[in-house]
Amino acid sequence: MTAPAPDGHDRAAGPALPRNRGELSRAVLEVLTRPVGTALPGRTAEAVAVADPYGDDLQLALYLCYELHYRGFAGVDPEWEWEPGLLGLRAGMERRFLSALRADCGPPRKAEEALAELVAEPADGEGASHFLKERGKLWQFREYAAQRSLYHLKEADPHAWVIPRLTGRAKAAMVAVEYDEFGAGRAERVHARLFADLMTDLGLDTAYGRYVDSAAAPMLTNVNLMSLFGLHRALRGALVGHFAAVETTSSPGSRRLAHGLERVGAGPAAVHFYAEHVEADAVHEQIVRREVVGGLLEAEPFLDEDIAFGADATEWTENRLGGHLLAAWRDGRTSLRTPL
Repeated sequence: MTAPAPDGHDRAAGPALPRNRGELSRAVLEVLTRPVGTALPGRTAEAVAVADPYGDDLQLALYLCYELHYRGFAGVDPEWEWEPGLLGLRAGMERRFLSALRADCGPPRKAEEALAELVAEPADGEGASHFLKERGKLWQFREYAAQRSLYHLKEADPHAWVIPRLTGRAKAAMVAVEYDEFGAGRAERVHARLFADLMTDLGLDTAYGRYVDSAAAPMLTNVNLMSLFGLHRALRGALVGHFAAVETTSSPGSRRLAHGLERVGAGPAAVHFYAEHVEADAVHEQIVRREVVGGLLEAEPFLDEDIAFGADATEWTENRLGGHLLAAWRDGRTSLRTPL
């Protein structure tokens, strides 16, 4: 049996459970350490009704539920993944999260309009990648990587759930792009592995889930959005919209981050991760927009507004995360809940 690492993470069995951030996450954490079927506390439904849909507590509770579908947690019975009581709580949190997103993303619109806006970057960009390229310090790049590790160490996994829900052109193109994301058959080229190499260059722990306790609520929201869309067939259009938004905005942002990492003297693996995405995602953007989105609209035109919602929700959550990072860094303070 593999011994736990000094930080409490058992690499073989999965990440350690994080600390709670309120009533909902405390309730989920408590039952996950008990036998499957243990009842949740009686007030959880009331807690969901008044919780901040983007707050630490609800987003961590959702993250805990979603991670049961990925690698789980050390010491947690895998049967919790499909336990009816926990699924019921998750559904309530998802409804609150989705309702808030739909309200904040504005009225329904067409996918073509939503994606066209993402292609045209403003000349005076103020996002986190602009800041890091021009003024970012090494400690800020390290924080950025620690936050992003919640997604990049499972990069492409949430999007893979949509493959059996697509047909024809959309499915073929989606698989082609995912094949690249998963290293085109070479384990050392899997993008999650490349990000782990980046983390090593920046002196960070590469254990899956290592920085959940440190990650801010906007980062949990960001990664939960992918799981929410990926786990629900009814949201397949939104998942495709999310994927299209990611691929459309990735190349220019990656170029800025690669330049910034070179400027602060980060190692070659750190620079390579983003340099790799500059070229690859420029190609992926065209495939996703023409074949995945185009193919899905051809087969299921009624999903047009869902695709737009997925793209808009992605942009909204990314902007919210960027705002959090910039507000902290411009004040000279950490963007993490606990400093590295």
